[in-house]
Amino acid sequence: MADTHLPDYYEVLQVSSRADQDTIERVFRHLAKRLHPDNAESGSAERFTQLMDAFRVLSDAEQRARYDAHYEQVRETRWRIFDQESATDDISADRQLRTAILSVLYTSRRNDPDRPGMGVVHLEQILGCPEEHMTFHLWYLRENGWVQRLDNGMLAITASGVDRVMELGGPMRHGMQLLKPGEKAVPPDLQYKSA
Repeated sequence: MADTHLPDYYEVLQVSSRADQDTIERVFRHLAKRLHPDNAESGSAERFTQLMDAFRVLSDAEQRARYDAHYEQVRETRWRIFDQESATDDISADRQLRTAILSVLYTSRRNDPDRPGMGVVHLEQILGCPEEHMTFHLWYLRENGWVQRLDNGMLAITASGVDRVMELGGPMRHGMQLLKPGEKAVPPDLQYKSA
């Protein structure tokens, strides 16, 4: 199993994993100014340190290649919130799955606005949840206008969906615990009104 503690440097830098060196440097400079601890308005020593770590790895071609070798597998493992056996009719699990779908699509659009779509198969792999378990939730999210199917058949979050993610406190954080069959717990930071 992959080391799920590997930081998501692309998310820290708010760039796509396909970003070129020039883009990484440009975004780094912008974020460094905003997050530098000397900036009284928006500075954060912790986030600045994370930003520096991300830039050190992603700006060095050799280190980035080593990082990328594990990145995709780790990224997918982090998002998994259900094991294959957790096909339950539990309301909190339903809420968590809808929130996870919105969070993944939000992150996809934020990281690569020009290519925001994601196929159902990729969504299945990331969440560790078969399509049959997501069908109802995808319908619900589409009917509420939070998710749309693009012309190329991919799923993408809408502006209303982004607003919904923000209403729920922002996207789910990676590294959530897997739900075991019959588990009803929702992490404390996700105790909010139903999705």
